[in-house]
Amino acid sequence: MLKFKRNALMRKDTIHLKASFGIYSILHLFLLSLVLVANALPPVIRVGAIFTEDEREGNIESAFKYAIYRINKEKSLLPNTQLVYDIEYVPRDDSFRTTKKVCRQLEAGVQAIFGPTDPLLAAHVQSICEAFDIPHIEVRIDLEISVKEFSINLYPSQNIMNLAYRDLMMYLNWTKVAIIYEEDYGLFKQQDLIHSSAEMRTEMYIRQANPETYRQVLRAIRQKEIYKIIVDTNPTNIKTFFRSILQLQMNDHRYHYMFTTFDLETFDLEDFRYNSVNITAFRLVDVGSKRYQEVIDQMQKLQHSGLDMINGMPYIQTESALMFDSVYAFAYGLKHLDSSHTLTFRNLSCNSDRVWSDGLSLYNYINSAAVDGLTGRVNFIEGRRNKFKIDILKLKQEIIQKVGYWQPDVGVNISDPTAFYDSNIANITLVVMTREERPYVMVKEDANLTGNAKFEGFCIDLLKAIAQQVGFQYKIELVPDNMYGVYIPETNSWNGIVQELMERRADLAVASMTINYARESVIDFTKPFMNLGIGILFKVPTSQPTRLFSFMNPLAIEIWLYVLAAYILVSFALFVMARFSPYEWKNPHPCYKETDIVENQFSISNSFWFITGTFLRQGSGLNPKATSTRIVGGCWFFFCLIIISSYTANLAAFLTVERMITPIESAADLADQTEISYGTLEGGSTMTFFRDSKIGIYQKMWRYMENRKASVFVKSYEDGIKRVMEGNYAFLMESTMLDYAVQRDCNLTQIGGLLDSKGYGIATPKGSPWRDKISLAILELQEKGIIQILYDKWWKNTGDVCNRDDKSKESKANALGVENIGGVFVVLLCGLALAVVVAIFEFCWNSKKNLHTDNQSLCSEMAEELRFAMHCQGSKSKQRPALKRDCIKCAPGSTYVPTNVTMPNLGVHYNYFN
Repeated sequence: MLKFKRNALMRKDTIHLKASFGIYSILHLFLLSLVLVANALPPVIRVGAIFTEDEREGNIESAFKYAIYRINKEKSLLPNTQLVYDIEYVPRDDSFRTTKKVCRQLEAGVQAIFGPTDPLLAAHVQSICEAFDIPHIEVRIDLEISVKEFSINLYPSQNIMNLAYRDLMMYLNWTKVAIIYEEDYGLFKQQDLIHSSAEMRTEMYIRQANPETYRQVLRAIRQKEIYKIIVDTNPTNIKTFFRSILQLQMNDHRYHYMFTTFDLETFDLEDFRYNSVNITAFRLVDVGSKRYQEVIDQMQKLQHSGLDMINGMPYIQTESALMFDSVYAFAYGLKHLDSSHTLTFRNLSCNSDRVWSDGLSLYNYINSAAVDGLTGRVNFIEGRRNKFKIDILKLKQEIIQKVGYWQPDVGVNISDPTAFYDSNIANITLVVMTREERPYVMVKEDANLTGNAKFEGFCIDLLKAIAQQVGFQYKIELVPDNMYGVYIPETNSWNGIVQELMERRADLAVASMTINYARESVIDFTKPFMNLGIGILFKVPTSQPTRLFSFMNPLAIEIWLYVLAAYILVSFALFVMARFSPYEWKNPHPCYKETDIVENQFSISNSFWFITGTFLRQGSGLNPKATSTRIVGGCWFFFCLIIISSYTANLAAFLTVERMITPIESAADLADQTEISYGTLEGGSTMTFFRDSKIGIYQKMWRYMENRKASVFVKSYEDGIKRVMEGNYAFLMESTMLDYAVQRDCNLTQIGGLLDSKGYGIATPKGSPWRDKISLAILELQEKGIIQILYDKWWKNTGDVCNRDDKSKESKANALGVENIGGVFVVLLCGLALAVVVAIFEFCWNSKKNLHTDNQSLCSEMAEELRFAMHCQGSKSKQRPALKRDCIKCAPGSTYVPTNVTMPNLGVHYNYFN
C-alpha cells in the first residue's frame, strides 16, 4: 500500500451517488470509470530541464535527451503517451534568471522539472516546485539532512557515503588521515566522518586547498608524515592535483589516496602506474550489468552520445547515468499512476497561488518506483536514495580495477584483498640472518606461528620499516651456531653470522651486530642504526635521595599521638599531685607565721608550662618540692630524654643520604684487584675489543679473562646477568644491553662510563646492491625519529620496567614503632603510679602529724585536709586552719616590737607582731 504525504485522492472530485440510484445508474458509473482509466494519462506530457550554460550540449544533456527518446521509442512504459522536453539554459549562480526560466516552464505546462546540478540554483528551483506541487528531480550532491517535499534526488546522500568512507578506512586500518577539501561545503560533507574518527581512533588532519595551494598543502602533509589522504576536490582540478603529487614525489607505495569522485576511471593515471602508489575510489555506475551494456551499445550509435572512451571502451559518467536513471524513474512513476489515477494538468503561473492538484500523487508514485538503472537498483525513501551498491576501485600495476563493493546494509566486501598490499615489488625474497637476543630479536612462545610471524623485537620492527621503505620481501632465519661472528686465528676462519654472509647463505644480517674493523674487512655494513659502547654491569645496593620534608618521618604517627596523650596526662597528673601533696603548699608571706593563707605554684597553666619546658629541654622556672611531684618530674625527664634521643638518632637516618658503597668505581679498579671476577660474552665484539686492544689496562684485563676463560666468559647476555645477580662478578657488556638490564632490575647498575664507542649496523655480503639503499633508509628513519620510537618501545615502554622510586622507598630507614620505644611509656606509667602512692603516703603522714597539734581525730583531720586539697577553684589564699606556721628567720624571739604605734609624719601604718 502506498503511503502518501497527503491524501491525493481527496483532492479529486468525488462522485456522489444518491441512494435512489438504480441499476442503470450503477452501470453508467462503471462505464464512465473505464473511460477515465483508459485515458488516465494525456497523450503528451511535457517535462522541463534546467541546465547551466557550461552544460549546454554536454554529456548530462545528451543522457537526458536519449532517455526520453528511448522511452518514446520503446513504448513499453508509456504506450499511449509521448514525453516532450522543454530545456532552458541559465548562467551559473544567476538565481534571478533561473527563477524566470522556471516560471516560463510552469506557464508552458511542464509536469516535472529536472536539474540543475548547481547547488545554489537548485535550491531556488526546489522552492518554486515545492510552492506549486511540481515534482523536482535532481542528480546532485545535497548536503541538507532535512526532508524536502516534491524533491527526488538520485545522488547518494552524503551521510551514507561517509559511512562507506569510514568502513573502508576501518578495513584498511587507517589511524592517521589527512582530508583535503576544495569547496567551502567540503568540510561539511565530511563532518560525519570527522565526528566518527573518535570511534575509529583515527587522527584527522583537515586542510582546504585549491589548485594554487595544492603543493603547499601536500608538502605540509608530507612533513607531518601522513600517508593516508582523502581527496575531496573538484573533478575538473584532479589533473592539477595529480601533477602536484608527482612534483613532490608523493607517489610511492607508502601513500594511499582515496578520491571522493565517482569518475576516477575517466582520468589519465599513466604516471601512477608501476610506481606502487595506492589510489582508491568508488564507482556508482554498474558497468557489469546487462542494462548498462545494452544502453551503451545503443548510445554509441548516436552522433552525440556523451560517452567517454576508457582504454578503448565506452564509458558513461556518473552524473549522466544518474540523469538517465532519473528520467526512467519519472516514467515508472507515470506508469504506476496510469493504472490507478487520472492525471489532469493546468497551466500554472508564478503570479498565482494555485497549485497542481495531481502533483502530489505523481510525486508519491515516483517515490515508490523501483528501477534497474545504469547506477544499479534505484529505490527511494522520502525522495532520497537509500539502497544502492557502489564498487570499490583500486589502481593496480597497469589499470584501475574493481576489488570489491560496499552496500549500506552489508558494508565492505573485498573480493581481492591482495590489491591493497601490492607494492610492485620484484619477486625477490632476501634471506635475513639474525641471532636471538632480547630485546633485539625474540621468538614468540606461540607454537602455531611460522615464518616471520614468530619473531618480534627491536630489530624485527626495524627490518619491517626498512623493507617498506626500500621495497623487498624477506625471510628471517636464526644463525645455526648462535654466534655473531669472530675471527678464529687458529683456523683462519670466521664463525656465526659473518660466516653465513661470507659464504652467501644469507643476504642480510639484522641483529645487535657491532661494526668493527675485522668484520668490515670481510663483509659490508650499512650506516649504524644505533650507537653504543662497552659498560660494566655490577650488583650494588641502591639508595634514594632525601626528600624535603623527611624530617617528619623518624617517629610513626601513632608515636606522635602517644606523645601528645602523655603530655596531657602528665600535666594533669602533676597538677593533681601538687594539690594533693601538702609540701607543695607554701605560705606566700613567710614572715606571717600565724596566717592561714597558703599557695600552690603548680596551677593548671603552670603544670602544662613545666611539662612543655622540660620536654623542649628549656626549663620553666618551676621546681617541684614534694617527693611525689619530683617523681613525676623525674619520670617525665627520663621520658623526654629517651624520646628526644630516639627522634634525633632516627632523624639522622632520614636526613642523611645513604651512600652507595661499592668496591669498584671504574675499569682500572677491576684490573687492580682479584677478589671480584669479571668477564664478557664469548665470541662477541666486546671480547674482540679486549683481545685486540693496545691499552695497558685493557690488555691486563684480557690476560685475566683469558687465563680464566672457562669461568668468566658466558654464552649469552642472560647468563652474564645471572652471574652478576649471584654477586662478586662484573659483566662487561654493550651499553644498550646494559641499559636494558638495568631498567628491568633495580639491583643492577652501571659502574663508570663507557670504555669505547661503536655502532650497530646491518651487515651484507661484500658488494651487495642493498647496502646503499638500506643506508639511505636508515638515515631517513633516524631523521624522522622512527628508530628512537622503536627504542623507547622495546626498552622503556614495556611492562617489566623497574620502578626505582618504589624500590628506593623500601631502602630508607623505617619509622620507629611501638615495639621500638614502647618501654618508655611503660616507665612513664610506672613513675606516675609511684608518684600517686607517695602522694597518698605524704597525705596520711601530714594528717597524723597535725593530729597531735589540733587535738582532732585522725579521720576528721584527713577529711578536712582532703576537702581542702580537692577544692580546685584556685591555688592561692585558701584557709588551712589545721596548719600552724613558724618563721624563725623573720621574727627572732629576743626582739620586742610595741603594738599599735602610730607615726603621724608618715603616710603608712604598720602592724607589729610579737
